[in-house]
Amino acid sequence: MLLLSALREAVGLTVGSLVTARLGMLGLLLLSTLAMGIRARHQGVAVGAAVMLVVLMAQA
Repeated sequence: MLLLSALREAVGLTVGSLVTARLGMLGLLLLSTLAMGIRARHQGVAVGAAVMLVVLMAQA
């Protein structure tokens, strides 16, 4: 259980660094919105943020 939690945090840190390096604060905002949508179980918010993040990462 501890290993899974540590792995999840390491992946989150890596993804956050990559998004921030490529998209700046907008990417970090979209990543935060995605996480909030998943935790709050708002599927529309999570899917919208994920789509925008993928589109912007593909263009960057």
